[in-house]
Amino acid sequence: MTKKFEILGKYIKDLSSETPDIETYLFVKERISKYQLGIDINSKAVKDKLIEINTTFKFEDREKVNKKAYFEIVYSTLVKINDEVKEKKELEKIILCEVQTKIYPDLEKSLLDLLHNSGYPGIKIEKKVDFENLYNQKFN
Repeated sequence: MTKKFEILGKYIKDLSSETPDIETYLFVKERISKYQLGIDINSKAVKDKLIEINTTFKFEDREKVNKKAYFEIVYSTLVKINDEVKEKKELEKIILCEVQTKIYPDLEKSLLDLLHNSGYPGIKIEKKVDFENLYNQKFN
């Protein structure tokens, strides 16, 4: 079986950490365990068989509180799709599942580095993101 895709390049496209003041920092330090990871994936064709995939991780407090910190990373991946991939469904699975599974370790490390360097050293992502499971929930 031939490879369906090849990752030609990957990089951090955008990085954001916002903690407005020391009061917010102290408040967030106590609440950071309540923060949740949000994931957004979009893609666009660059040219024939080349696709740019942007994976956004947002780590934020979704509760209504006045003091919040905000963390976001946009990770861009350039992918070349094999000529044998013809089906839209197969392409969707490559973009939303297979590429994400490959880049996840780098993306998770980048997000954790951002959090640690922003003054929140004890943060861990306990549960790894299972893109296969997310894909199956969405499309099956």
